[in-house]
Amino acid sequence: MLPSALRHRLSDSLERLLPALTGSDTRSRAQRMAVITFVIRILSAAIAFTSQIFLARLMGEFEYGIFIFVWVMTVLFGNLSCLGLHTAVIRFLPEYSTTSGFAEIRGLTTTARIFALLSATVLAVIGAAGLWLFGKAIDGYYFVPLYLGLITLPMVALGDVMDGTARAHSWPIAAMSPTFLVRPLLILAFMVLATIAGLPPAAPTAMAAALAATYVTTLAQFTAMVWRLDRHYLPGPMKIELGRWLRVSIPIFLVDGFGFLLTNSDVVIVGLYVKPDDVAIYFAAAKTMALVHFVMFAVRAAAGPRFSAAMAARDRHQLAEIAIESARWSFWPSLAIGCTVVLAGPLLLSLFGPAFPAGAPLMAILLTGILAKAFIGPAETLLTMAGRQKLCVILYVAALGANVALNVTLIPLFGLTGAASATAGAMFVEAAILHVAVRHTFGFTLLALSGARTGHDENEAIKP
Repeated sequence: MLPSALRHRLSDSLERLLPALTGSDTRSRAQRMAVITFVIRILSAAIAFTSQIFLARLMGEFEYGIFIFVWVMTVLFGNLSCLGLHTAVIRFLPEYSTTSGFAEIRGLTTTARIFALLSATVLAVIGAAGLWLFGKAIDGYYFVPLYLGLITLPMVALGDVMDGTARAHSWPIAAMSPTFLVRPLLILAFMVLATIAGLPPAAPTAMAAALAATYVTTLAQFTAMVWRLDRHYLPGPMKIELGRWLRVSIPIFLVDGFGFLLTNSDVVIVGLYVKPDDVAIYFAAAKTMALVHFVMFAVRAAAGPRFSAAMAARDRHQLAEIAIESARWSFWPSLAIGCTVVLAGPLLLSLFGPAFPAGAPLMAILLTGILAKAFIGPAETLLTMAGRQKLCVILYVAALGANVALNVTLIPLFGLTGAASATAGAMFVEAAILHVAVRHTFGFTLLALSGARTGHDENEAIKP
């Protein structure tokens, strides 16, 4: 039924895709995991956007703003409390599998769970003590949601370890679906059941729903993963190398932690300075603009293996071509989608409630920062693939410092406009320092409009 040219093109694409979907070799598993991960992230974005609209409509902007502020901090500190050990599992487990180090695998998977639970619990106890000691300085409507958030921390941390363990085994559905699909759907379902039962549609109710959803999701994931690991590895002794694991996990924690803080710090800082209803408006605008980020997410996922192959071949000119091509793939679609989203901004924000279209001007400001990052493409992926993790930490610290400084300066002066300007300004700073770092490290200019010319001899090998 299709034209012959299109039919042949689709046939060629399917022939290339089928080995990735059905093969058992390392490359096919990696490709399959990348495809499934991307599909799950797309689905999770749709679920998150729809559920946030429903919650905002149900709760109103004031209560919704309280919930969003506390929930973002809960997820943020739950992730940070792992100290990078959930990512170190991905680093060490394939190595141990290659050398048949089953005792180390048992020790690593068990220690990571216990460590995450203990560290998150300690952080929750410290947070509860802080609330008790300094409660008078905190607005009363935050108290109950914050305490519920602290109770949720250990399960957030354990869930992150389970995600890392599944990713290390190339089990993408087990890794991604609990956090990105099941948990947000359960939060929504529990919130609906709570309101049907007669509880008020307020922030404490929403946080209680989030707490229940997190515990159900994580405990179910934990049970399934333990059963699957017991089938995968025979019972036996454990070997614990906590010192070695932490020496690797702490730098990972710094890179991922500062990156995570950089992504979420604007909502947290906005919550410290403005009322919850303004937090809700800002979050809705930022969440809507996050649709544009999926372009860069897709480009990053595709560019990583290509960067790795070019570095393995030590071909600097090819690396420059791939990097600049990736920047173009990142910038032009981001520009097109971003402009479309901004134009549709008032309509999209009106879905959250009648007060939310006031955030439409913030979307245009945020777009400028997003385009600045898109203009240099996946620069951080390029640096990471080159083993420049320490440099990435320094860059993230600088960008985070700029973000905090700009927010603290501009929010008191200009309110939400200042918050959006600060976030966009921090993105400009991040893009600028990443551009300089790539230029200094590899010798070529990484911009969407630049040519693939290097500042070094093209035959010079890339230094590891």
